[in-house]
Amino acid sequence: MNIVIIEDETRIARRLERMTAEFFADRLNEIIICDSLQKGLDQVSFRVPDLLLLDLNLNGDNGFELLEQMVAASFHTIIVSANIDKAITAFAYGVLDFVPKPFDQERLFKALTRFVSPALKPDEGIKYLAVKRAGQVRLIHISEVIYIKGAGIYTELHLSNGLNELHDKSLEHLQQLLPDRFERIHKSYLVNFQQIEKIIINPGTRYGALLKTGEVLPVGRSRYKDLKNKMV
Repeated sequence: MNIVIIEDETRIARRLERMTAEFFADRLNEIIICDSLQKGLDQVSFRVPDLLLLDLNLNGDNGFELLEQMVAASFHTIIVSANIDKAITAFAYGVLDFVPKPFDQERLFKALTRFVSPALKPDEGIKYLAVKRAGQVRLIHISEVIYIKGAGIYTELHLSNGLNELHDKSLEHLQQLLPDRFERIHKSYLVNFQQIEKIIINPGTRYGALLKTGEVLPVGRSRYKDLKNKMV
């Protein structure tokens, strides 16, 4: 487990380091502290972390600059900031949680638990997924997403307008962020449950999900029974 903390107040940075080290214990490989936005950008560009703990106010620099440059990055980000009015915007950029300052160990541990437990969702439900194309950040409302397909190191967002957008986060990471109506039906597919018309059985006991768009996606054998029960 490799973790980067970007925090310009030494006392708070060391407190985050101590609590995070205590939480992960022997699963932790390294914690790197950066006291400026530029150092943080250089660090995550040089070596992609598993988790980033990010303050938004860094000696006058805006932590959102990092989120904009690293939008949809493969790692998870937890914001630790007193700027609670920025929480909704932060979730739009795909952060896992927003821990308001001042914080205690219980609240930080709650956020870290979400990182290691995919079934737990943030208190704030996200409304957008941010993607980057040609240097521009675009926010896609999750109501536009019909399904998400794993595509190597990326994922493909398949949208209601018929277009696709690439996202850097894995299916597992996106499932942590998205509402419960997004159902994992296959190792390579995450689907908006409201878009499923019916479950079909193909020759050879292969299962599929017929979407309202007319597309048929594969359903994993281990997921068929649970999905069928939810359809009833």
